[in-house]
Amino acid sequence: MNRIIFLIALMLCCIASIAQSTNQHLTFKGVPIDGSLSEYVSKMKSAGFSYIGTQDGTAILQGDFAGFKGCIIGVSTLKNSDIVNTIGVIFPEKDDWSSLEENYQHLKKMLTEKYGKPSECVEEFQGYGSPNDNSDKLHRLKMDRCTYATVFETPKGDIQLSLEHQSVSSCFVKLQYWDKINTDAVKAKAMDDL
Repeated sequence: MNRIIFLIALMLCCIASIAQSTNQHLTFKGVPIDGSLSEYVSKMKSAGFSYIGTQDGTAILQGDFAGFKGCIIGVSTLKNSDIVNTIGVIFPEKDDWSSLEENYQHLKKMLTEKYGKPSECVEEFQGYGSPNDNSDKLHRLKMDRCTYATVFETPKGDIQLSLEHQSVSSCFVKLQYWDKINTDAVKAKAMDDL
């Protein structure tokens, strides 16, 4: 009888340990940011994203996210290993400042509700004087004279929301997730090399 109780207790400990290790990773769409690139892509396809291809070790997918249609999702692995550690979301491009800032502020509010007060928030323009209007604000973003970034630090990893541009024609909101466990693993390996 004692043996049966011991075996049941041992099984419960093993199950709790497995559940705990899964919960230690930061999640994206409810999926822990961990595993190989192909495994993670498969999980994202099951979550409704369409696989576009892989470029420079980053899998590119497309789909709806957080109420926005047509988002581009990038799934990246650690250098020199096939373990996913970073997820990036590029929201649909906007060609006017008010729509861009509205999307940024909406996502920032939702992230604050979920993760609490941001650990860092910078929303400023560089250059002479304040921007005259929304057109000037958009121009400053395109010329790298605008910083809009909010960071949420969690025990499982970091999340950064930002306004970005690609060349002078494409402006968008970007959201990135960095898993702490897998990112720290790379750092530890690099430290061992020193």
